[in-house]
Amino acid sequence: MAEKRQKLDQASEKKIDWRKEKQKRKEEQKKWREEKLLKQLERSQQQQQQQIEHEKKMMEKEGKSPKGRQYTVSVALPGSIMDNAQSPELRTYLAGQIARACAIFCIDEIVIFDETGEGSKSVEGDFEGVGKKGQACVQLARILQYLECPQYLRKSFFPKHPDLQFAGLLNPLDSPHHVRMDEESEYREGVVLDRPTKSSKGSFVNCGMRKEVQIDKQLQAGVRVTVHLQQENVEQRVQKGIVVSPQHPRTEGGLYWGYRVRLASCLSAVFTECPFKDGYDLTMGTSEHGSNVETVSLPDFRHAVIIFGGLKGLEASVESDQNLDIAEPSILFNHYLNTCPDQGSRTIRTEEAILISLAALRPRLQAAIKKANES
Repeated sequence: MAEKRQKLDQASEKKIDWRKEKQKRKEEQKKWREEKLLKQLERSQQQQQQQIEHEKKMMEKEGKSPKGRQYTVSVALPGSIMDNAQSPELRTYLAGQIARACAIFCIDEIVIFDETGEGSKSVEGDFEGVGKKGQACVQLARILQYLECPQYLRKSFFPKHPDLQFAGLLNPLDSPHHVRMDEESEYREGVVLDRPTKSSKGSFVNCGMRKEVQIDKQLQAGVRVTVHLQQENVEQRVQKGIVVSPQHPRTEGGLYWGYRVRLASCLSAVFTECPFKDGYDLTMGTSEHGSNVETVSLPDFRHAVIIFGGLKGLEASVESDQNLDIAEPSILFNHYLNTCPDQGSRTIRTEEAILISLAALRPRLQAAIKKANES
């Protein structure tokens, strides 16, 4: 009996040792996996750092600043110019002309102000298009936003609306952020998809690619985001990306990344509701009664705004604004300019004035920035 008991004790000891050995192996495997993951993480970080350094070197070779473009240029105009068009098709086409002009000259912000100058901040009521008086600003803003949005995102953000009935007639902006499916781009615009993901993983985004992009954050479905794409790995089922600010492609990559649209209740609200912390530091009004643009030298600036008048000119917009108690419109601006002296027509339409003025001011704006960078 004693021998049997001794054998049983030895067998149980061996069993316990085997369990310990199994637990030990599990811990070793876990430790090995952790070390492997850490090495993979270090390797990916090194690859990212190498990619950033490579991009910087390439930008230096091409003569581009790695810091990108820090300044912005805004355009402000009254929505009442839409009322001058005789049909819905012509109104839509007019908005398309303005969008194309602003995209060509890399305008960062378009402000549409109400020329009646009532200063009302109410947003009550249904916007049923431009048929009723006062709806022109809203229709212009909607069409401008529609054109700025990449084609693959439009169904997500723009349901059927009377204002967009003839939007199919418009010429596309073809801006850098309107990226084609197989086109390579460092940044892309996308919409967050309504798909379940693990709590430790980010949301999935449709960026108009063959693969969906998984971002680094959990965001609400239906939100538009700007994504900085990471180096693509062919073996991965999804592309990885990081959510960045909409200004990031401009400030870091030096890319033109479209414009944003803002509605202002009156002319003075263009200045008082400025989204930039210190406001616009360079303001320019355009009028046939202004100074000749060829004689003007512009100072250094961070945020410039160029303001255009409606059918009756900028003077009428200043006069109708209840918040402005000034007789001379030129007091309101740093520069009050005539961008087309000796014009051969009695009137210049606002959509024509935008193209003329931006073409005349662009070399002067660039000269001011260049001078500031050299000093």
